[in-house]
Amino acid sequence: MNSPIQPGLLPVDRDAEQLRALGYTSNFERSMSLWQNFALGFTYLSPVVGVYSIFGLCLAAGGPPMFWSYLLVGLGQMLVCLIFCEVVSQFPISGGVYPWARRLVGKRWAWMVGWICSVSLCVTIAAVALGAGPYVATLLGFEANPVTNTVIGLSLTLIATLLNLSGTKLLARVAMFGFLCELIGAIVIGGYLLIFERHQPLSVLFNTFDIRIDGAYWPAFLTASLAGMFLYYGFEACGDVAEETPNPSKRIPKAMRMTIWIGGGASMFAALALILAVPDMQAVISGTDKDPMSTILGSAFGPTGARLVMLVILVSFVSCVLSLQAAASRLLYSYARDEMVMGSRLLQRLSPNTHVPTAALVTCGVIPSAIVCLGLYMQNAIGTVVSFAAIGIYLAFQMIVGAALFARLRGWKPSGSFTLGKWGWPVNIAAQIYGVLAIVNMSWPRTPDAPWYINYGIILVGTIVIVVGLLYMTLFRPYDKGNAPAGDAWKLHRR
Repeated sequence: MNSPIQPGLLPVDRDAEQLRALGYTSNFERSMSLWQNFALGFTYLSPVVGVYSIFGLCLAAGGPPMFWSYLLVGLGQMLVCLIFCEVVSQFPISGGVYPWARRLVGKRWAWMVGWICSVSLCVTIAAVALGAGPYVATLLGFEANPVTNTVIGLSLTLIATLLNLSGTKLLARVAMFGFLCELIGAIVIGGYLLIFERHQPLSVLFNTFDIRIDGAYWPAFLTASLAGMFLYYGFEACGDVAEETPNPSKRIPKAMRMTIWIGGGASMFAALALILAVPDMQAVISGTDKDPMSTILGSAFGPTGARLVMLVILVSFVSCVLSLQAAASRLLYSYARDEMVMGSRLLQRLSPNTHVPTAALVTCGVIPSAIVCLGLYMQNAIGTVVSFAAIGIYLAFQMIVGAALFARLRGWKPSGSFTLGKWGWPVNIAAQIYGVLAIVNMSWPRTPDAPWYINYGIILVGTIVIVVGLLYMTLFRPYDKGNAPAGDAWKLHRR
């Protein structure tokens, strides 16, 4: 295992030899450049989708100081990202979190990581597709309702599936196009708002407007900090396509860090511009202005300009769904390649023409579509399920951070192109502490007047997902079916 790579090989042969040394062979097309790999992570993170989707809710909850949550959460997630960089640099295998967990700890831990992350990604695809509804309605000039949102969500998922089925090259190009549109759009829209539509002073970023929960501001800020927590993931998608990227050990860690820096910077710029462009902050906080996004864009750009802005936002939603689905399908493919799920023989097949996992992609289109349809009939319940998406991904992340700690305790010394060296231990511990606190904050009950199953909805859904996964794993023992390497990260250093 992990035999030394022969010198003098061509780059593409070195990549294949490295993968072979890790126990796998692959027919993926290695055509994704560093910037295209980064674009995949950026459009998955999607500053426009992340900021614009819950901006109004978080601003009303915590006031303008909610802006600082983007910085604080970004720093916390960078700690997690650095641990991921070490792991993917040594184990550049398609599927991301699942194969990493397999090598760091073992088969059972990996199965649960893959299960939780797969469910969360499918729900996230559905949530983003549904979230595009109101923007499409505004762009086309009709009023959004549950039926139109469902139709738009299904259409968006279908478009993303068809684009993904066309191959890695098209995925990379669309991701790059989405990145450029989103970044340029965020800069142009934000710059215009800051220069011509600024209604608030910079000092407003420190003004709590006397918001209090039980006599203190910090609970309100923690609620508003969900703005950052629902944004800063997507960097792991860079590693999901490791077998489609040349020189992955070096390029993917760099792309991951770029996703945090550039995506986080664009998000903070967009949030700053929106906050300073709010005409009446008190109206937002009091609930009089329930849709500050529409108020800002309508006031600043007028009907025609607002539609152009909506077009940029729509491109961001399409590219976000595309990147999410690509990441989910590679995770499912990796899962199936190790025979960890029903239908593995079909799900692990790559198209001979496009070199992408066709069945896995279709599955990652059908399941989110079913969730979108359920939302039409179970709107209250689906909201709770969707809210689990982000916390499920955070949980999977922390299972990897914890796995890295476990492996370090057993003697693992990262040996990829990227390592933290002596900073490995403190960064790993800090990333674990941050992640646990973030999960507690995201799942904390905040609606005491609501029924218990709503107030504790995220915890309830999370428990159901974990219990179902444990039952499947216990009854069918999928982890015993494959013979791919597992738990060898730290064993290698004991030989």
